[in-house]
Amino acid sequence: MKKIGPIERLREQVRRKVRKNDPAHDFEHIMRVYNNAKRLARMERVNSRVVLAAALLHDIVSYPKSDPRSKNSSVESAVKARQILGRYRYTEKEIKIISDAIRDHSFSRGMVPETAVGKILQDADRLDAMGAIGIARTFSVGGAEKRPFYNNNDPFCKTHKPDDKKWTLDHFYKKLLLLEKKMNTNSAKQEARRRVKIMKQFLDELREEI
Repeated sequence: MKKIGPIERLREQVRRKVRKNDPAHDFEHIMRVYNNAKRLARMERVNSRVVLAAALLHDIVSYPKSDPRSKNSSVESAVKARQILGRYRYTEKEIKIISDAIRDHSFSRGMVPETAVGKILQDADRLDAMGAIGIARTFSVGGAEKRPFYNNNDPFCKTHKPDDKKWTLDHFYKKLLLLEKKMNTNSAKQEARRRVKIMKQFLDELREEI
């Protein structure tokens, strides 16, 4: 019988814990971030064992965007990650690196992580907000929050300040199209450029249709 390693056991624990998360932050999102992080860690030559643990646990606590607690999700996830990792073979130094990376990865905190692990986690998570999957996730959240697709008078934010709490399309202008310049690693910057093109093409097509 093949021995199951700590990452595999951690992955199964996370799968069980996030089964009630919304589709934009569910286990499939976590695994996409995991795979992004795995590729970035290889390309940037960073310890993948620590990076992958951070990726698996980065959304272990996730509140809906309309919930006032939402802005604290990454902080609470970092605390929860510390508790969970205490049962696995991670050193105290590794646990601190992982929990700090999780705490600082979210866009709303406006932090630039200090460690390579944190930078990769942040990039991996932001890549999943971009491209085709980013478009799908944006409208999934907008639908769950019952927001209109766009501002009828100014769909593409030409004259008004983007407000993604009112209109789903505004999220592209408030966050998604800004992410390319906020990537930490060269590897992520290259992939972000490709995904930005997909989003801009979508917006161009939408402009023709509405």
